Amino acid sequence: MEKYLEKSVPVRKKDLSFWQKLYIPAILQGMKITMTEFFKPSVTIEYPEVRTVMPDSFRGRPILVAENGTERCVACGLCARVCPALAIEVQAGETELGKERYPERFEINMVRCIFCGFCEEVCPEEAIIMSQEYELVFTSQKEALFGKDKLVKPIEEVRTRLDFLRKSR
Repeated sequence: MEKYLEKSVPVRKKDLSFWQKLYIPAILQGMKITMTEFFKPSVTIEYPEVRTVMPDSFRGRPILVAENGTERCVACGLCARVCPALAIEVQAGETELGKERYPERFEINMVRCIFCGFCEEVCPEEAIIMSQEYELVFTSQKEALFGKDKLVKPIEEVRTRLDFLRKSR
């Protein structure tokens, strides 16, 4: 019984030294970091005149990929189901082409979109992807509803993002 009691007693850590109680080493370490950052050259981007080139992993506004003049989307509706902000609305229609369905109406409410990229991840056709575009300005709620006319981009314009997605999977 005595052996059991000896093992259950926690070991107390060493108390702080006098200098540690005064926090002087911590203050000096913080001042050292502040001084090294203070004398580094500052980086300023002249935004409207100079556009920032975003990395391939950047998630800008969502777009629909068009291949050979038609969008890749087969109107499965997975993007609308997975969207946490309920920003995507898809209505399917039938076609005589090689695929059975296409989106008659595809709308994204950009005010609601949170740029999470879930729609891009769930799409089986790589039809909806996040673009490099980051400038979104609206003066009314109606302007923020992006239909197929604003969403469709040719595959040549988004080739780098598609290559990045294929590498990262």
